[in-house]
Amino acid sequence: MKTRAPGAEAELTVGIDVGGTSLRASVVDPSGQVLDTTQAPTPHSAKALEDGLDHAVRELAGRHHIGAVGLAVAGFITLDRTTVRFAPHLPWVDAPVARDLGRRLGLPVLLEHDVNAAMWAEHKFGSAAGGHNVVMVAIGTGIGAALLVDGVLYRGSHGVAPELGHIQVVPDGRACACGKRGCWERYCSGTALAETAIELLAADPSKSTILAREEFRDPGSLTGRRVAAAAQDGDRIAERAVAEFARWLGIGLAIVGDIYDPDLVVIAGGVSTSAPLFLDEARERYAALVTGAGHRPLARIRTTQLGEAAAMIGAAELARSALSKA
Repeated sequence: MKTRAPGAEAELTVGIDVGGTSLRASVVDPSGQVLDTTQAPTPHSAKALEDGLDHAVRELAGRHHIGAVGLAVAGFITLDRTTVRFAPHLPWVDAPVARDLGRRLGLPVLLEHDVNAAMWAEHKFGSAAGGHNVVMVAIGTGIGAALLVDGVLYRGSHGVAPELGHIQVVPDGRACACGKRGCWERYCSGTALAETAIELLAADPSKSTILAREEFRDPGSLTGRRVAAAAQDGDRIAERAVAEFARWLGIGLAIVGDIYDPDLVVIAGGVSTSAPLFLDEARERYAALVTGAGHRPLARIRTTQLGEAAAMIGAAELARSALSKA
């Protein structure tokens, strides 16, 4: 395995997006460029997952000189970024992942929440460059979020802030996996977009739309991605579902504006690829609902520039920053 002494000039680092279904690992240079990538399914046991991470890093380190490793994890990370408290789609609970993997690899390992990592990448190399107080809203299966305050990632007192997806927007609304009801992500996510479309289909007597035919052929198969594609094709039920999604995005962004007063909001996640369908309407609703509307500056609202690579790039860059301070 090709490694260098910490602090070596132009250090290359590895960033790994540890997802529930796949591990994506990339070699990243100091300018944020991805030089090499490997991918594998995510194992289901803690030992197999650590083995998989070890294998991914060693594969890349066989082709590049690596100085450190950053892991982007969808879960709760301790403030010192060494331990995974809990990750809903991974087998780690109070697991000292950074220590254990670091010992195996002989390299510094740093953990980071996946949306924090993506925010850092966008701040350094993408859509959030130049922003001072920035909120990232990552919309996929649910809503993840990150907050940058004067160029510093805000993690809260215990490392778990900000959980914007679980702000309650509808008292006694749709049940959420977190145990509450009416959370923002239950109305504004890829999952919510599909659920809204199914509700609209159930109330539509004609059953003549593209989505109606798809749902009839394979009940329960609709996804947010498919609803967005149908809206692009002019399906009226899909268009209504997307309009409802845009309404809730605007409502949530107004709440975010009231709490944080950001100068920039970055919309990330899989749903962001369909932003032309909903973002203008969401901007208008945000502008109308934020407290002091018409009498205050509004946040700029952009989509991610780095896309699905952002978490890997950010994790790699954060690991490089920690290495330089070692």
